[in-house]
Amino acid sequence: MQSSRKSITGENIVATTQPLAVDAGLQMIRLGGNAVDAAIATAITLTVVEPTMNGIGSDAFCIVWDGNELHGLNASGRFPEEWKTDDFITRPEMPKEGWASVTVPGAVSAWAALSQKFGKLNFEKLFEPAIEHATSGFAVTPIIARQWFEQAPRLKDIPGFSEAFLPNGRAPVAGEIFRNPTQARTLHLIAKSYGRDFYEGKLASELINHSNQNGGKLTLRDLQLHKAEWVKPIQANYRDIAVHEIPPNGQGIATLMALTILDEFEDKIFDLTEADRLHLEIEAMRLAFNDTYQHIADPDFMKISIDQLLDTSRLKQLARKIKLNETCKTPASSPGENSDTVYLSTADSNGMMVSFIQSNYMGFGSGIVIPGTGISLQNRAAGFVVNPKHPNCVAGGKKPFHTIIPGFITRGNAAHSSFGVMGGDMQAQGHLQICRAMTRDKQDPQQAINRSRWKLNKDGSLVVEDSYQPEILHSLKAKGHTVNPIPYGSFEFGASQVISMSDQGLVGGSEPRRDGLAKSA
Repeated sequence: MQSSRKSITGENIVATTQPLAVDAGLQMIRLGGNAVDAAIATAITLTVVEPTMNGIGSDAFCIVWDGNELHGLNASGRFPEEWKTDDFITRPEMPKEGWASVTVPGAVSAWAALSQKFGKLNFEKLFEPAIEHATSGFAVTPIIARQWFEQAPRLKDIPGFSEAFLPNGRAPVAGEIFRNPTQARTLHLIAKSYGRDFYEGKLASELINHSNQNGGKLTLRDLQLHKAEWVKPIQANYRDIAVHEIPPNGQGIATLMALTILDEFEDKIFDLTEADRLHLEIEAMRLAFNDTYQHIADPDFMKISIDQLLDTSRLKQLARKIKLNETCKTPASSPGENSDTVYLSTADSNGMMVSFIQSNYMGFGSGIVIPGTGISLQNRAAGFVVNPKHPNCVAGGKKPFHTIIPGFITRGNAAHSSFGVMGGDMQAQGHLQICRAMTRDKQDPQQAINRSRWKLNKDGSLVVEDSYQPEILHSLKAKGHTVNPIPYGSFEFGASQVISMSDQGLVGGSEPRRDGLAKSA
């Protein structure tokens, strides 16, 4: 059954997956900060209170509306330079644990870059809520407790993980108080140094020493060369809106391709059933993903340009492959892993809006926790492939394909919505579904989030929430889809946050499938 949660309104709104992180963001607003200050404080706090999804060793991406224009930030890291393609091409796939799965973490650089460019408050002030929760402890929320329990068996034997995240030899249960004082000390060092300690100071030395002792190839040069990059968001026009994404190495371009393909059908088919609408969305996504998995990589290594991938005439040709009563035949991609991410959205009364995403990739990531620091490291290098002919083939000094994508919608050169849907390859198709719900079907943020979701798997099969009507699922099967209904709220379908501008002010919605909320101040 779909959730009946309602949208909220307010002059300032923070929305994310954990209530304490929401409060951290709103606390910055009350102190005179703006939406960027709120976003940074929320993101930092999430590393403490939702460690199953992200940590200090995460990567991050962001889109900021400063009141007049959009700014994109890519804070993903490169694979250490000393790794070589030959180290991996004899393997069936990239490793998912250990130092061979770790790229240079970028989240800390994102916090610093955002604060330097847009923040109003002192950088150290943004860390205070997170440091307090790490020191004094916090009650673990139910969904996070479940994720913690499910991930523990994969990582419990990796040195350092159990000591940091399995107190008493097990995952904490819902309502149990969890403390991480070593993480508090690390956050204090990052706050005092404006993030520099992580890339060139004491914390950098700790990272390098652990890498050297455990088969890694991270060097001080790798850390010092890293920087968060300001980029121009890419966009696609759909009906009367423009949808904006961060350019590759991320998968956001897939949403833009799918929307452009769908635009070919909007004014040509007037009597669509709900099943027809879903079929067209799924097939547009199928074609967009086929391109994405073939071509998207570190942009320095792509063999086809972003402009070529988004070329309207090319996408119109792709749209002709879609038939209303049958599925397209595209090759299956290699099966992917579920990934875990945190997404947050903030907006303030002065018109600033922030779409921010931060991730360790597969839950706690690589399983590596640097002793005495509370730093858990992502495993984003698992996003590479081992095929030397593919543009996303693993190599030192290269950024991997990334799943995490913040989204933004403008209308008439003005901000409309800051939005995101976390959850691996669900993200691009979640963006598609949220955009369509809010624009084509005129739903408010919470209605769009509550709505039943579908997910196209890399093997071409389809999972859907069981809240869809049986006749819709029957029709999809008749069109050739392999349909697998699973319970509403399953982790398969990700989690969304949305804040929109309206004639009445800001309107926010938060994912009922997770522990979080949207809240105003």
